[in-house]
This record gives sequence, C-alpha cells and structure tokens, in this order.
Amino acid sequence: MSFNHYCVTMRSMPFWCIGNPLSDPFGGPVLEKWDSVDVARLIAWAAGEGLIEATSYHDDDLVPWNPEEPEDDLDPAGETRRKLHEIKSILSSAGVEVHASICSLHGNKLFRNGGLCNPDPAIRALAARKVERTLRIGRFLGAKYYVYWVARDGFEVPICTDWANVYEWLAEGLNHVTDYIREQQMTNYLGATIEPKPNEPRGQMFLPTSGHAVGFILGKLREPAFWGVNPELLQHESMCLLNAVMTVSYLCSLNKLKFLHFGSQIKAQFDNDFPPLIGPEGLKETVFMFKALHDIGWKGVVEFDCHMLRAEADPEQRQESCRQFIRNCSEAVDIAIALAERIGRPLAGHGQAAADLAGIRQMCNL
Repeated sequence: MSFNHYCVTMRSMPFWCIGNPLSDPFGGPVLEKWDSVDVARLIAWAAGEGLIEATSYHDDDLVPWNPEEPEDDLDPAGETRRKLHEIKSILSSAGVEVHASICSLHGNKLFRNGGLCNPDPAIRALAARKVERTLRIGRFLGAKYYVYWVARDGFEVPICTDWANVYEWLAEGLNHVTDYIREQQMTNYLGATIEPKPNEPRGQMFLPTSGHAVGFILGKLREPAFWGVNPELLQHESMCLLNAVMTVSYLCSLNKLKFLHFGSQIKAQFDNDFPPLIGPEGLKETVFMFKALHDIGWKGVVEFDCHMLRAEADPEQRQESCRQFIRNCSEAVDIAIALAERIGRPLAGHGQAAADLAGIRQMCNL
C-alpha cells in the first residue's frame, strides 16, 4: 500500500500509540492494557479503512521480555515465536508494512539508571542483548529501520555521572547495532535512527536535540551513512523551545531526516504527546513544517507518536475510543497537507511581515 500525498509516502500507526493505557504521574491507567494480537487487529482494521499503511513497535509491545531468557525468540516452539507468527500473519494479510523495530530500554526497572549508558557493565551487556533480540524480531517481521530512543540514557545528578565514558558507552552500544546487522546479514534494514529527547523520563538526556544526535552520528559512529534522525515533532524539539521547521530543514540539509514522528505539543512543557494538530498551539508551525519538507523535496514516512487525550478514553468503549483516535490522527495529516498546499511563494516586494500575513491568508483561504 502507499499514501504518497505531498511529502508523505506512508502513514504509520505504531503499537505503542494504540496500546497506551493512558496513565500519567498523577493517575493510574484509564484503559485496560491491550494484548498485542488485539492491537495488531486494530492496526489491520485501520489499514483496511485506508487510514494507515504501516506500523512500528517497541519489542515489549509485542512480546514480554525476560532477562533470564534473552534469546527466547530463537525457540521455534516457544510462546514468543508463536505470538510473533500470529502478529505477522495479521499484519501481512492486511498489507501493513512494518516500518521500525525499537528496543525498549526504559520500562524495566533493571534499566532505571540507563541502558546502553548504564554505569554497570553487566547492565550495559544485558541492554546490548536486548537490542540484539529486537533486531532479530525486526528481521522476522521485515522492519525497515532500527530506532534508538534515548530511553533512560541520561542523568539527574551530574556529580554522579561518568562524563569521561558515557558517550563512549553510547557509541559502543550503537556501533554494536550495525555490527550485529552485518554479522547476521539482516538485509531488511535500510538504516537506523536516533530519536533525541531533552528530558523525561530522566531529568536530562545525553542526546537532547536533533543537533546533538547528528553531531554524535557524524563524530562517534563507525557507519554514519547508515544512521539518521527521526525527530518527534512537535513534541521533543518543542519541549526545549526549538522550532520544527528549522529542525526538519537542518536535518534535510545533512541528508539525515530518515522519517518523522508526528504529534502536537505545548512548548516548554513535559511531553504532552497530543494527537497531531490537537491542543492550544502548533497549527501554523506544523503546516509550515510540511510546506518546508515539500519545498526541500523530501518524501518519506510520517509515523504517529502520540496518544489519545486521557479525557476522551472511554473504558466502556475502549475499542471505539482507539478507532476514533486513529481516525483523528489520519485526518490531521490530511488537514496539514491540505493547508500547506494552499501556501504559495511570497510576492516580490513584500516585507517579511506582509509575506507572513499573506501566507496565513492563503492557508486559511481568506
């Protein structure tokens, strides 16, 4: 399947967006946790409705991880392989592409002080084995990318942080990704990405912005051409008051924008993870972000990275709540593209303010 409208080739709805039970630091889950097979069926439904074309996942979204059995996926008769087969069958039958495979190094309490950057070498080694398992799951499902989400690789107390080594540990962990892909001949992977984040869950993260991620890729990784960035916009860059239009333009100039994670955000707040275009701000920034991508000539996958509003989650109508959430996300892409397509180039002789107002008139069809 393909979407191929404006600068967007496909829309991807990941497992973690649908399966989110909507807990927050001040309240427990609103919805019951979905079984991953049921999430796969919802994704297949969305594809059948023409709302999406692809999906992604964290490894823990699909099958639970037991640190005592880090290679459970290799047992052809085991429960892990059985469940992965069932999920693959559901997605394949619906024509859903698997876009990215992401290792969860944030949920388990073992990684509370970091995964690839944990000061304990035994924990770093365990994190590396979990990454290997995630890469194998991705090969089985045909994932196109591996994503390093910065997870808990960060700090609260700088005096307790081993600054001489943390970035060496991180480089070692990410170089191991490409080494393992080559050793195992995982030809499904077109590349790998870093998804930067300024804070949350940790107080400070080691790769807080897209600029940090690009610098790390070019300066520290052995195969920089294989690696890119998938910024989460508006969320992650807006959390530290940066602008999405600048972010995507900068990444495109370096050929490092592999794909885009998409949602909405109130600037300088915690990670709101609003659905795209939803909330009190961000419409103009989002629309001009899409226009910039089109003007640059970038085309690629837009992957939702958000969750439904907690107030809208209905425990009595869980499935319909999730279906409406998917509809809302898909409609937001259509709206953003439609508004961006209205905007032309500024007329000669206009000052910047007048040109901006003219662009808004075009966008609003005034």
